[in-house]
Amino acid sequence: MSAISARDDLHDDLHDDLQGDLQGDLNDELESVLKALASSRRLQVLEWLRDPVRHFPPQEHADPIEHGTCNLFIVDKLGVSQPAGSRHLKVLVDAGLVTATRRRGWTYYRRHEPAIAAAVARISQI
Repeated sequence: MSAISARDDLHDDLHDDLQGDLQGDLNDELESVLKALASSRRLQVLEWLRDPVRHFPPQEHADPIEHGTCNLFIVDKLGVSQPAGSRHLKVLVDAGLVTATRRRGWTYYRRHEPAIAAAVARISQI
C-alpha cells in the first residue's frame, strides 16, 4: 500500500467516524428536544414566551422581549412549585429551546428562535 493510498484510507475512516459522531450528536440533540416537547407544561411555556407582553405582567427590572420573562412569573402562571417550574425551565434550556439570562439576581427566560426553527426543520426530516 502506498503512502498516498494509506493517507486516503485514513482520511476516509476519519470522515466516516466524524459523520457517525455528527449523526450521533444530531440524534442526541433531537432526543433532547423531543423530550422537552413531550410535556404539555413545557409546550405551554413555549407558547406563552412567544408573546410575553400579552401573557405576563409588567416586569420592573427587565424588558420581556430583550431579556425574557422572570422565572417567578412563569412558575406562578404554570401553577406548580418553584422546584417543579425550575425543572421544566431547565429541560427547555438544556434542549436549547429557551435561553436563560441572569439580571439583578433574577433569571429571565426567552425563546431561542433559531434553535426552535432548527428543531422544526430536523423533525420534518424524520
